[in-house]
Amino acid sequence: MLFALGEPVAFVALVVSFVLGIVLRAVAIRLTARTLGLADRRDSVAPRLREDVDPFGAVAAALGGMGWGKMLSVDDVPRYQGRGKAIAVFAAGPAVCILASQLLLLSYALTYPNNVLSVIGPADVLLGIGLPIAHQVMLSLGVGLLSFGILALIPIPPLDGFGILYNAVRKPGQALQWMRLWFEDKNIGILVLLILCLFPFGMPFLLQILNALGLVFVRVWG
Repeated sequence: MLFALGEPVAFVALVVSFVLGIVLRAVAIRLTARTLGLADRRDSVAPRLREDVDPFGAVAAALGGMGWGKMLSVDDVPRYQGRGKAIAVFAAGPAVCILASQLLLLSYALTYPNNVLSVIGPADVLLGIGLPIAHQVMLSLGVGLLSFGILALIPIPPLDGFGILYNAVRKPGQALQWMRLWFEDKNIGILVLLILCLFPFGMPFLLQILNALGLVFVRVWG
């Protein structure tokens, strides 16, 4: 997000989108777990600062364009009631963020028929796009949420995509257990993601990945 400092309005909107992504993810995870009987129905679904914010995810958002929320370990979601339910819990956060992003981009496309969605990608917005203020706000919120959701689906710890992958496998083998040991317990996953945020300096690899994965979600409304 620091790349967008040249456009203060876009920068603020991107920060808001990151915070909103954390809130939506937290609520979606807790509500899904409670609805599926994987959590006590008396538990609050409200976001909690210490449980939902990952400092490294915030650093990644600043350096690489977008970050992630606090890791949800596969040990936190019981699979004995069905792997499908566990997958739904891990997928709920990213899915809600992507859906919210598409509603925002649809609203933008309907409000401004002559827009730039057919010629830009997520990276253009995450780098701070120079447009009228209303355009900057709507695009930054929409693309920010989209990038948050897409990043969360990448299947490595500490991201939610690993939980989806782990529970999709009937009997997780040595490869997944090795990934848990090194990428989750020894925090190699966080290190890899932070390295992707730092290199190369012109446009970090993480930003390039988000741009490639999110391009169709932006262009579809152009």
